[in-house]
Amino acid sequence: MKYTSYWLDTAPPFDGGCEGPVEGQFDVAIIGGGFTGLSAALRLARAGVSVALLEAVHVGAGGSGRNGGHLNNGLSHGYAAAKAHLGATRAHALYKAYDQSIDMIEDIIAEERIACDFRRSGKLKLASKPGHVAGLRANCELIAREVDPEARWLEPSDLKGEIGSRAFHGATLQPKSAMMHMGRYVAGLARAASGHGARIWEGAPVTDRRKVNGSWRLDTPRGALRAERVIAATDAYSGVHRGAPLAPFRKRIIAVGSFIVATRPLDDAEVAATMPGNRTCVTSMNIGNYFRLSPDNRLIFGGRARFSATSDQRSDARSGAILRAGMAQIFPHIADVPIDYCWGGLVGMTKDRLPRAGEMDGMIYGMGYSGHGAQMSTLVGASLADLAMGREGMNPLAGLDWPTVPGYSGRPWFLPLVGMWFSLKDRLT
Repeated sequence: MKYTSYWLDTAPPFDGGCEGPVEGQFDVAIIGGGFTGLSAALRLARAGVSVALLEAVHVGAGGSGRNGGHLNNGLSHGYAAAKAHLGATRAHALYKAYDQSIDMIEDIIAEERIACDFRRSGKLKLASKPGHVAGLRANCELIAREVDPEARWLEPSDLKGEIGSRAFHGATLQPKSAMMHMGRYVAGLARAASGHGARIWEGAPVTDRRKVNGSWRLDTPRGALRAERVIAATDAYSGVHRGAPLAPFRKRIIAVGSFIVATRPLDDAEVAATMPGNRTCVTSMNIGNYFRLSPDNRLIFGGRARFSATSDQRSDARSGAILRAGMAQIFPHIADVPIDYCWGGLVGMTKDRLPRAGEMDGMIYGMGYSGHGAQMSTLVGASLADLAMGREGMNPLAGLDWPTVPGYSGRPWFLPLVGMWFSLKDRLT
């Protein structure tokens, strides 16, 4: 078993980074080399703006290379809940923004000729308990009526051609959702940005950010550069910088571990018995699971597993054992199939599980995707680039207040308690 991301292990690495010292004067500097930062860099470079991107490790090292591989449209906590929280107009616009971002991903892949197995697979939101059916079905009907007429409810009898499990009691099908190979997309996005003129430095964590003679100076162990505008695109990994560079986000972003396993490639008979519909799937439990087939027919099975802010080999292995047991409950016929990959990563959560994008403390920022970053970050990155160029109107999150989390200073001491609460809710509902 490899304790590394399947996406990163099976993608050609980006080889267009700058090898020399970090230096120079730029219009815009971007901190973070995931989907958000690279999307911003690509849009800026295409517009002829001089742009530098600083990545602490390598492109895709964070959530962009450590996710479940889903591009699911819709909101993370239900359209009805979003209407109650945001109001009908804003909830409708935000729902449509997820659709727009997946469309943008598809367009970039075609324009930049990125080979990353993009496919409009459709998504199933699966009812894990009979008691979940009424709520899911009502939400599905609301979505179909107000924002996505293609969404439809599937009865248990309809699921036989979709998923080889008797664990579910119906599902919402949203056909616009997609999937792709995340490692190939992030490397392709980096190559595209670099090809259009963006300068990308890997292994260059930002250690200090300060104003010097009217422009921003960003220091790294490899040198320093200056820029007129700074974009922060670090999401869950913002909190690892405990100094000045990203301090405003530490009390607003909660880093939560998400963990994933991938089986060996399944043969044709195993695929037919497990995932005949070949869609992305999400269960309805509070501590739920998400799964799909990889391009080479591995079952990629993920979930919170443990409420932890740590992702290392020891933590990932403990979570992987929990995930394997969960996979065996849903798909007992592949319980003994070997696991080839086990990995984890950090999800940047906000208090209300809605992402944020705007300006704060001299930085333009986009983060807090709360588990829906793969699908939304490309659009957010493009909107941050527009803000840096003085263009308004594209940001789907403009004006959304972002208060700090009470009692939180960057270390999520309360995660075990949250896990216990959600576990109790799952047992009682």
